Amino acid sequence: MSFPVPFTARERLVRWQPRFALCAVCRSPTHGFGWQEPQRVSRPRPSVWFCSITCQAFFWQRARRSFVMVDLTEEEKAAIRTSMKIVAEVMEEIGWHVRFEDLSEQQVFTIIEAAVGGFQDAMREIAAANRQSPEIPF
Repeated sequence: MSFPVPFTARERLVRWQPRFALCAVCRSPTHGFGWQEPQRVSRPRPSVWFCSITCQAFFWQRARRSFVMVDLTEEEKAAIRTSMKIVAEVMEEIGWHVRFEDLSEQQVFTIIEAAVGGFQDAMREIAAANRQSPEIPF
């Protein structure tokens, strides 16, 4: 009769956390922080994964404030307006007459990088102005 060998903590973590998952807050690769439904229920909520405790705390703090996180907050809308200005500057360099399908891969990458980077920078500035916490998950 053979007995199963117990898993080490590292093996248990690897089996529990899905590979190549993205953080639910900042979309960077996860590092073992997550949430799963603790018990079997008829309508389980989806599991979420995080890259750090900071992102996990931010997610749950925001989740406690509202049950449905569909609408953009005023901070997110302001960050989008700021990133639109940055994307417009990149489009000015490329040329407004160029159709999107005619852009090169590098030009599309630059536009996306400007949009995401501008949004994250604006969210950092807004969060720094509104909070005293030095750690911000963006």
